[in-house]
Amino acid sequence: MQKGLNKVMLIGWVDADPELRHTPTGRLVASFSLATARSWVSSEGKQYDETEWFNIVAWGGLAELCDKRLEKDHQVYVEGRLQTRRWEDANGRIHFRTEVVAHELIVLTDTDEF
Repeated sequence: MQKGLNKVMLIGWVDADPELRHTPTGRLVASFSLATARSWVSSEGKQYDETEWFNIVAWGGLAELCDKRLEKDHQVYVEGRLQTRRWEDANGRIHFRTEVVAHELIVLTDTDEF
């Protein structure tokens, strides 16, 4: 099988304090939403602003770091890969969720803790 590339790099703002939980097998996982913003000017001179939202998931030690160091409105660099999960709910409906599985995270907001 040939190899591909699945790499995402984002700089954005944390929407709410990360949610930390344990899987049924005891693995630590953190999740949070990240907002990225961009602006551009059309050829007619009109300014546009756009916000894109990403679901971020971090595992193990990185999840612990998210819980200890990230807060709402912190700016953060996230590097990881895209993953789409599929599940069926109790009513038999199929759901999909695309998320960024973080492999590296750098807090860019200056705080007294760092």
